Amino acid sequence: MEKKIENKQHKFGLIGKNISYSFSRSYFGEKFRELNLHDHSYENFDIQKITAFKNLLEKNTNLKGLNVTIPYKQEIIPFLTSLDKDAEKIGAVNTIKFVGNSLIGYNTDAYGFQKSIEPFLKKHHEKALILGTGGASKAIGFVFSKLGIAYKNVSRQPNSLQFTYSDLSKEILSEFTVIVNCTPLGTHPNVEQKPKIPYHHLTPEHLLFDLIYNPEKTAFLQEGASRGAAICNGHLMLKLQAEKSWSIWND
Repeated sequence: MEKKIENKQHKFGLIGKNISYSFSRSYFGEKFRELNLHDHSYENFDIQKITAFKNLLEKNTNLKGLNVTIPYKQEIIPFLTSLDKDAEKIGAVNTIKFVGNSLIGYNTDAYGFQKSIEPFLKKHHEKALILGTGGASKAIGFVFSKLGIAYKNVSRQPNSLQFTYSDLSKEILSEFTVIVNCTPLGTHPNVEQKPKIPYHHLTPEHLLFDLIYNPEKTAFLQEGASRGAAICNGHLMLKLQAEKSWSIWND
């Protein structure tokens, strides 16, 4: 009897590294309870290397869908059968749908970010800085391109098309009035950390968006708010991308 129940179960989960803090498990756990989906479960798959992904699949044959987080949004791609067209353009995946023996990669970060930031955008928000160059930053850049907002990434090890943090001057910050933190700096419990940008050049013309949601107001956002800038954290983005993942899994 137990085996029959186990085989009927619809299992979902999150793969990442050091993800005990995860929003997704509690979010989907509550969703399943509300919908009385007693044969559904969502769990964290904390793997130290992406090569462990194959073993994960072998041990969990009833998986229906996965979310992907730091640091595997790009590393996961070679393990997938195909990519949705937006995920292919972005070059990063945060949602996997299981269709028979095929694994299809999607990116719902872009959807969540666009819906979250659009209400804050003003006419003068013509250029943006993206702090970080990981998988999440690629989704953010994709959205800015869609919205007609020019952007540049800021990196500790920049290429010729990117800024380094020491490049950021008053002139640059006066031109790039949207700043998005895609780094993990400031995540609980290291709440005192923040990206090294010249915060004293921020003004009420600026909009600061932090993909971090815990704490609610990071040190990065606090610096912006204290200078009159508009601020937004990543909580709504996470909820929206989670709901988009759910719709993809059930399509």
